Amino acid sequence: MIGLHGVTKNFAHTQVIREFSLDIYQGEFVTLLGASGSGKTTILRMIAGFEEVSGGRVTIDGVDMTGLPANLRPVNSVFQNYALFPHLNVYDNVAFGLRIKKFPEKLIKERVRESLNMVGLDAFATRRIRQLSGGQQQRVAIARAIINRPKVLLLDEPLSALDLKLRKEMQLELKRLHRELGITFVYVTHDQEEAMSMSDRIGVLAHGELLQYASPEELYANPASAAVASFVGETNLFDGTVVDIVKGYSVIQTRHFLTKAPVAEGHAVGSAVVLSVRPEAIRLGDSVGAPICRGIIMERIFAGSLIRIWVRVDEALTIQCLIHGTRNDEFPIGEEVDVIWEPNHSLAFPKEIKSLSEDSQLLGSNESAGQ
Repeated sequence: MIGLHGVTKNFAHTQVIREFSLDIYQGEFVTLLGASGSGKTTILRMIAGFEEVSGGRVTIDGVDMTGLPANLRPVNSVFQNYALFPHLNVYDNVAFGLRIKKFPEKLIKERVRESLNMVGLDAFATRRIRQLSGGQQQRVAIARAIINRPKVLLLDEPLSALDLKLRKEMQLELKRLHRELGITFVYVTHDQEEAMSMSDRIGVLAHGELLQYASPEELYANPASAAVASFVGETNLFDGTVVDIVKGYSVIQTRHFLTKAPVAEGHAVGSAVVLSVRPEAIRLGDSVGAPICRGIIMERIFAGSLIRIWVRVDEALTIQCLIHGTRNDEFPIGEEVDVIWEPNHSLAFPKEIKSLSEDSQLLGSNESAGQ
């Protein structure tokens, strides 16, 4: 459906997109996920035709889009600022594109009614834009984008201006619309929870490069690097060195403890690695299993069925844990506890040349601990 083939983009003497390749299938909901400056919006704008590629090709349905202006591409866009006309009512905003293309008024009326019904605004056709809430304005923008039945809908952080409750509601609305329309959605966001909840596949970007492209489940369970692990969900990251390889496991020495992780590509005795352990993989106290280390509970947040706990091993290391429990008196602050996890619940990545802190800054990391 959509193909990006070795795409590059230069602004003046700076290359902001580097040899970017990606395939998006018909009817997929694909999200480009990355921090500010990662290149995700530039990629979207090159698909839309608002930016020309400096190298490589963008294809839609196998047709090379190079040089084709935005208004001739089979795509429509929804932007962060909605781009609605304040002097027009809802009906006229939605009808605007078809009127520019000289569609018959009867057909316009049918299409507007259909589009407004799909976004739940059929009773708002005569309202002025200033009379609508932020969520309603976003629905108008979506109705306008789908009225001419594009093959692809491009959405550039469309929910970022909404409050949390409205964002959650609109996520469900977008998923419903995607199912009903059956068209391809390409979505841009910096919010990993938003990406994980809506997407069929996610492309994680940093400094103009694609770090990994996979389903949400695959990204979470098998991130390609420590940088991806720290951005998709929460994780604890520890620098270490492989000191032995035994029966399919790398034995890893960190500054604070000795542990094991499944052998992975790039592991060799003496190699530097970054160990990733998700907070929910960690157990505390008298659980079965040999303790990895000991520490003192420094902070805890009770959240119903879950308790989020920070355990300080020493001044240089704090480990975040997510424990299932319903008692607010469990694991009090100041208690000394064993920290335990199973080797199969950890991942060890070859340490990249760039420092871990550099990767984290480039991604806008969710890193919860490290050395």
